Amino acid sequence: MSHQIKQAACVGAGVIGAAWAARLAWNGIDVKVLDPHPEAEARMADVLANAERAQAKLTMAPVSKRGQITVVREVKAAVEDAEFIQESAPEREDLKIKLFAEIDQYARPDVLICSSTSGLLPSKLQSAMKRPERMMVGHPFNPVYLMPLVEVVGGAKTAPANISRAMEFYRSIGMHPLHVRKEIDAFIADRLMEALWREALWLVNDGVATAEEIDDAMRFGPGLRWSFMGTFLIYRIAGGVEGMRHFMGQFGPSLKWPWTKLMDVPELTPELLDTICAQSDDQARGVSIRDLERKRDDCLVTLFQALKTQDYGAGKTLADYEKRLYAQAHAGTVAAAHDFSKPLRLYEATVAPDWTDYNKHMNESRYLQVFSNATDALLQLIGVDEAYTKRGLSFYTAETHIMHKKEVAALEPIHVETQVLGHDGKRLHVFATIRHSRTGDVLATGEQMLLHVDQAAGKVAPAEPQVIAKLAEIAKGQAGLPRPKDAGRAIGFGKPGAV
Repeated sequence: MSHQIKQAACVGAGVIGAAWAARLAWNGIDVKVLDPHPEAEARMADVLANAERAQAKLTMAPVSKRGQITVVREVKAAVEDAEFIQESAPEREDLKIKLFAEIDQYARPDVLICSSTSGLLPSKLQSAMKRPERMMVGHPFNPVYLMPLVEVVGGAKTAPANISRAMEFYRSIGMHPLHVRKEIDAFIADRLMEALWREALWLVNDGVATAEEIDDAMRFGPGLRWSFMGTFLIYRIAGGVEGMRHFMGQFGPSLKWPWTKLMDVPELTPELLDTICAQSDDQARGVSIRDLERKRDDCLVTLFQALKTQDYGAGKTLADYEKRLYAQAHAGTVAAAHDFSKPLRLYEATVAPDWTDYNKHMNESRYLQVFSNATDALLQLIGVDEAYTKRGLSFYTAETHIMHKKEVAALEPIHVETQVLGHDGKRLHVFATIRHSRTGDVLATGEQMLLHVDQAAGKVAPAEPQVIAKLAEIAKGQAGLPRPKDAGRAIGFGKPGAV
C-alpha cells in the first residue's frame, strides 16, 4: 500500500474523525465520512477550517489537489468503495465490535480497517469480524492533521503483512507510525501520559500547585526536551560521558523513595473537580477553545519547522514527508510526453489564501516559491532526482531576477512556462513565466542562473552525461522560440543560447 490510495472512509465525524478526514484530504484522497447526526457537516466545519489554516503554514512543498470530503449516513455508503478505512466512533467496546463487523461486511476484502481507539484491545474489537486479519489499531494524537505519531497495534488475528501495509500508508501521509508489538491496554503514549496525569491530580489535590503552575513546570522545563528527544535519551545525556549506566547508578536508588503517588489516584470528589475546573478557567483567561486550538496549531507548526532545520524528531518526519511531496508533485512531469518546441508547462497551482498579503494578492515570497517549484520540476525532468542528489550532485540557484507584471488574488489558478536559454554542463540558464491559467495573463517572469555542484568536492563541477544530454534535447527543441524580451537584463550567460 502506498499513497496511490484515492478513496478512504472515516467512520465517525467527531474531533478525531474530522481531523483524520482533513489529513487524508490534504494528501489528495477523497474521503467519505460516516456520521448519522443531522448536523455532522456543521460540527466538522470548525475542525476542517483549523486544519486548512494550519496545513497552509506547515510546508512550502507542493501538495496534491485536495480530496473531496463527503458526509454519508450509512456504513455501506461510507466503506463499500473505500481503499482505506479509519474508525473513530465513541470509545465503547460493544459499539465498536458491532461496528467493525458491519464494516467488515461491506468493505472490500483487501482493504485495511484501522481504529483510532486510545486504549481498547484490537483482539476484542476484531472478535466478530469474518476477516479480522485486516483490522488493527491506528491510534493518533490530537490534532491528527498535524501530530505525526500514530500507534499501530495488531490483534491476535491481525496479519503482520497488513501491519506493514498500514505503517507504509501512514508514513506516506506524513505521519510517524510506531509499531506497538505487544497488545496492551492504552498502548504506550497514553500510559505515559496517564502516569503524569495521576501525579498532576495529586499535586492539585494536596494544594501543592495549581493547574497553571503544573503546566508551566512542563512547558518551560522537561516538556521542551521531551518534544525532540523523549525520556531515555535525555537521561542518557544527564549521565555525562559515562551515559545511561552512570545515570542509573546515580539516580536509580531514588526510584524507591516515596516521591510520587503513581500507585494511587485521588478521589475525584466534587470539591476537587470544582477546584480543577476553576483553575482551568483561570488559566484560559477567557480565551475560547477555538482560539486555543489555533494557538496550539501555530506553536506546533513553528516547532516542527524549527526541528526540521536540525533534521531531528518530528522535524525529520516533516522533512521526509516534504521530499515525498516534491517527488509526487513532479512524478507526472517526468512521465508525461513534452513538446520541446514550446515553453514547458511543468508546474501549476491554485493561489492559497495563506499566500496572500494584506492587499489580498500573492506576496513576493510566494512568487519566488512558485518559480522554485517550477525549476525543481525541470530538474526532475532532466534527471536530477532523489537518486542523483544522494550522490552529492545537484544544481543550485546562483542568481535570480523577478519582474512582477500583474497581481493575482487568492484561489485563482496559475501555471508556469519554462524556457531553457542556455547550458554548458556546469551552468543552467532558465527563463520562466507565471501565467493566470484562466486568462493567460502574464503575472510575473523569473530568470535564474543555476550552477551544478559536487558537494563532496565542494565546488562547481560538470553535470553527469545523461543530465547534459537531456538538457541538450530540450534546448535543441526550444531553439526556435523567440528570446523573451525581458531576458538578460540582470543575468548574463555569454552568447544567447550558448551550450
